[in-house]
Amino acid sequence: MIAKVFSGAILGIEGRIIEIEIDVSFGLRHFSIVGLPDKAVEEAKERVCSALKSCGFTSPHQKPFRVLVSLAPADLKKEGSLYDLPLAIGFLLASQQINFLPEKKLIIGELSLDGRVRAVKGALALGLLAKEKGFKEIILPWQNLEEVSVIKEVRAIGVKDLKEAVEYLQHQREIPSFEIDPSIFFNVNPSKEDFCLNWIKGQEMAKRALEICAAGGHHLMMQGPPGTGKTLLAKALPSLLPPLSLEEALEVTKIYSVCGILPKDTPLITKRPFRAPHHTCSEVALIGGGNPPRPGEITLAHRGVLFLDEFPEFHRDVLESLRQPLEEGFVSILRSKYRVTFPSKFTLVGAANPCPCGYYGDPEKECTCTSSQIRMYQRKLKGPLMDRIDVFVNVSQIEVSKLEQKEQENIFVLQERIKKARQIQKERFEKEKILLNSEMQPPQIEKYCEVDPDSKSLLWRWIDSRKISLRGYHKVLKVARTIADLEQSEKILKEHVLEALGFRQREEF
Repeated sequence: MIAKVFSGAILGIEGRIIEIEIDVSFGLRHFSIVGLPDKAVEEAKERVCSALKSCGFTSPHQKPFRVLVSLAPADLKKEGSLYDLPLAIGFLLASQQINFLPEKKLIIGELSLDGRVRAVKGALALGLLAKEKGFKEIILPWQNLEEVSVIKEVRAIGVKDLKEAVEYLQHQREIPSFEIDPSIFFNVNPSKEDFCLNWIKGQEMAKRALEICAAGGHHLMMQGPPGTGKTLLAKALPSLLPPLSLEEALEVTKIYSVCGILPKDTPLITKRPFRAPHHTCSEVALIGGGNPPRPGEITLAHRGVLFLDEFPEFHRDVLESLRQPLEEGFVSILRSKYRVTFPSKFTLVGAANPCPCGYYGDPEKECTCTSSQIRMYQRKLKGPLMDRIDVFVNVSQIEVSKLEQKEQENIFVLQERIKKARQIQKERFEKEKILLNSEMQPPQIEKYCEVDPDSKSLLWRWIDSRKISLRGYHKVLKVARTIADLEQSEKILKEHVLEALGFRQREEF
């Protein structure tokens, strides 16, 4: 008899429906899985047979069964252990040991040898897939229940073992669906471990740059000698950002679920990610890739902050691979048979010293680097990649007298101003399918970034003198638009343009 159940596969970070067809007939014992299974899927037949036997069912090894399993679509490679539970249930259905209607039920889960169900990666992505494809229920490991329960349109049924799943499907046991109101995760108080901008004394220009970048999602580069607070400033940036919206939270949580790094006590991520990879990381680790393709650090920083400390120490190929994600907000991984796209709308924050030792141009300490070392170090802070950075700021040593000064502006006032600026952008771009000024393309820039004739003449003079490129011209307009939004000004004034140009200038060491 042939039976069919439904499961899912993860391609990149998106789900795909997998139809599992099982044909059981009498003959010489044989268990075959076709449809491009990987090693983990091939080994599923041993786990399934042991789990069936442990739960009191007849397994393919106990009788002369010929079992053929087809995973469709056949040209998509199937990976992971999430097919164990649907394979076991499909075999029971095909061998007429149980009877139920499998339509509109998506089943995922790994089986242990004694029949217990173990957690799988990407449960949220498959829950969203079930919602999109019109499935009414998703039967999954109880450990993954909370992350899927935020999807109200799909009944999430968590099971602890194979026997419990079978009893539920045959209406012999009632398992209530588990639902969580997502709003409860957005009312969490800030952690004491979160970095706060008020910890940093002085550095008013750098703080202003952080405010602008937080409001408009602009990329920032900080340069200065060691110990001036560049790392602390970068770590304080997430404290200025508003919490994720529900839509953004689902995007971020889905990425972390697929990667298998979703915290056990956090079924829904509501805080904006902050990723700080070491400068020795590879291009694949930063951008994503591998076989199968997996998200990299820029995707894990989606809707949050990517901090690259010691920016020039990163390998040149790694840095140059950031060009497309910085401009387009996504990265495409190409393979011979398919293409995977990962989202990467993040705010890049870079920190760099003026030279390898950090004291080139310092009036107090002598630089120990050779001229060739300095040139090679600063070469990575020039060129096309730097042209994609919106805001540049020099973070210099502060005077000791400023360490005792109280902050002039309360952090909560700053957060509220940024929140209002982002709300203005959300309303402005309601029909544009973007959220922030940094995401504007030339048509939106032309529409929303009009400046007065004096400002336009000033900008053209900067272009003619090669102080900024045409891309830099657009960057200045975007930053000026954000500065105007912070002041809740409908028009971009000349002082907004001048401030944006000031942050475009880079100090030469």
